[in-house]
Amino acid sequence: MAHDESGYPLFEIREPTVQRIPFVFNSPHSGRRYPLSFLEESRLSGHQIRRSEDHFVDELFASATAFGAPMLVAHFPRAYVDVNREPYELDPKMFDGNLPPFANVGSARVAGGLGTIPRIVAENMEIYRHRLPVDEAMRRVEEIYKPYHAALRKLIARTHARFGYCILIDCHSMPGNIRLGGNGDRPDVILGDRYGSSASSTLSTAALEIFDDLGFNAVRNKPYAGGFITEHYGRPSRGLHALQVEVSRALYVDETTLEKTRGFSPLAQSLASFVGRLVSFACQSEGATALAAE
Repeated sequence: MAHDESGYPLFEIREPTVQRIPFVFNSPHSGRRYPLSFLEESRLSGHQIRRSEDHFVDELFASATAFGAPMLVAHFPRAYVDVNREPYELDPKMFDGNLPPFANVGSARVAGGLGTIPRIVAENMEIYRHRLPVDEAMRRVEEIYKPYHAALRKLIARTHARFGYCILIDCHSMPGNIRLGGNGDRPDVILGDRYGSSASSTLSTAALEIFDDLGFNAVRNKPYAGGFITEHYGRPSRGLHALQVEVSRALYVDETTLEKTRGFSPLAQSLASFVGRLVSFACQSEGATALAAE
């Protein structure tokens, strides 16, 4: 297991006593251990730099292990390295030296400052005081990004081998001011399945209906259809399904103080109900047959 500069694990796998269900949960953006050297390089305060976190999402979905699924949890912050990107999605303007020729320097995410090594946090707040050495970007990819994805691949492969199919739930949060289309509606939950390419429509529809039944305003794919993780690991034709779940922070956190509100516990309980019901759907014989065969 990789460790940060203080010796703390960069991520952890929260395992149930026995894995009983064909699910893997992943929380790649809830990390809140900021390296001191990173904070010293930043022009932002310790509070400002936290604005890109998926605050406490690992705790919101903590019920996953009680249902019998493993959960991979990042402790490093996404502002330091974002594992929901390609491994070398890098902005050449951020670095001193030449990036390798295989780096993806022209993606929309790089242009927006949100590559593998982000340039900004929320609301276009520049992170760094100065350019970084290219070697520093390569080090973060080799020592953090690659071990994290190796751990995720192993969990998915193990689950698929054991059950014949695997459902990856990629857990995220989104700003509470997200609005939809012309009506200005604010969603509580956005499910992303890459427009049907990363998960069975049967699974996505079931998840959407469960959230609706629980009283959430839930929509699919707009404006978040899923990132690199959903796209990369979702292969429904092989029985590998990846579904991104974005939960509005307005439901459970004060977005100014970044502290939990009284809505946190009720939301965690509702998400436990969602997980339980989705597990029941995916594991009953008809659902399991469809998910393994698609």
